[in-house]
Amino acid sequence: MESRLRSVGVVLAGGVGRRVGLDTPKQLIKIAGRTILEHTLALFNGSPEIDEIVVLMAPGFTGTVREIVEKGGFDKVSQIVEGGASRTESTWRALKALGPQECNVLLHDAVRPLLEPRIITECVRALRTYSAVEVAIPSSDTILVAAPGPGGDIIHDIPDRSWLRRAQTPQCFRLSLIREAYERAFADPDFDQRPATDDCGVLLRYLPDVPIYIVPGSERNMKITHPVDVYIADKLLHLAGAGAPRPNARDYREALDGRTMVVFDGGADLVELATGHGARVHSFSRAQNGVRVEDYDSVVKALAQVGRIDFVVSAAGAPHVGRIAEVTHETIAETVAVDYLGPVNVARAAYPHLRESAGHLLFRTRGRADHSLNSSTNAAVADLTRTLAEEWADDGIRVNCVTPEREPVLGEEPGRAVAQASLDVLISDLTGQVMDVGV
Repeated sequence: MESRLRSVGVVLAGGVGRRVGLDTPKQLIKIAGRTILEHTLALFNGSPEIDEIVVLMAPGFTGTVREIVEKGGFDKVSQIVEGGASRTESTWRALKALGPQECNVLLHDAVRPLLEPRIITECVRALRTYSAVEVAIPSSDTILVAAPGPGGDIIHDIPDRSWLRRAQTPQCFRLSLIREAYERAFADPDFDQRPATDDCGVLLRYLPDVPIYIVPGSERNMKITHPVDVYIADKLLHLAGAGAPRPNARDYREALDGRTMVVFDGGADLVELATGHGARVHSFSRAQNGVRVEDYDSVVKALAQVGRIDFVVSAAGAPHVGRIAEVTHETIAETVAVDYLGPVNVARAAYPHLRESAGHLLFRTRGRADHSLNSSTNAAVADLTRTLAEEWADDGIRVNCVTPEREPVLGEEPGRAVAQASLDVLISDLTGQVMDVGV
């Protein structure tokens, strides 16, 4: 029986984000709590079909990638290679770095962090039959072929859209095949004047008899090229985190049994759920034991009583409801102190404990209609979540936020759904996420 070929994911991160408006590689921009490169590496490192990863990085930044790989635990990364002056040169450097042994090569743009694991699986499976595979999606737009006219471009042709596809990555090949195509390209004196735009283009031009199989891609598998793409990708990654599958009972037990959780101000349902999975839970509030989150020293003293801490939940919320024109100055001051200063104090006081345990901080905000103060403090806590996730990433601390929606979830008591969602986030690897949950 033929042995399975090694499958290598080559992450092409050699570009610099000039179209994004940066002088540093755009793959090092942080979105949803991690750099774009980290999101992409996590996809390939977590794929059972991928045996090894090679990273091609822009000159001068290979040391940064090495730090990312070490801190992120991306154990499948075997080489970090400095990229070339062009996409073609970077790809060729990667192909040379892979050595003489035959393997499957999946060439993927680092700035496509929303690649679905399904696509990696289907590409590797397709390589059992074909020696070249492309990922593509149908074009939903009409494509025009332009030609020069008297005062500018004019329409020359409108191709049949049913046969048009938009190319994505990964582009996948037998190593020996794509090497041969590039060797023929470099031997062509006209190649520099008429370079191919991607690797399948090189193969199609210099080995035209080799069929290239198309694996269906995804609209989500977007390439981050322009400033607006950064914003869209960030939102899509947050949605992807919110839609993650719920853990099973064994996952809860493994993550919580024997661990210590501290909950500030409320969360009886969360306390019950976490305790049921073996966690030691300490609860603090003004009514219960005189701990006020708006008082930093009070929070510090509460945490000092506990010892090692793995999870901290800040669920404080001022009880006042009303339109801003109708509330008193005292109400405004208390709302801001509890709803915003409280989470800040909890974060500051919890930091040394969570740094020691590489733990998890979770903010829980309150969803209230017709309360502009509450809405504005919720927005501030959401921003705090994202910035702290970046600020504390090197310390191994995850920071997330759960925000209840106003409508209850059918069949669940108010608060239970929020508690369940909070627990799911706490035992996950997510960070920098702000999630809306029905209550």
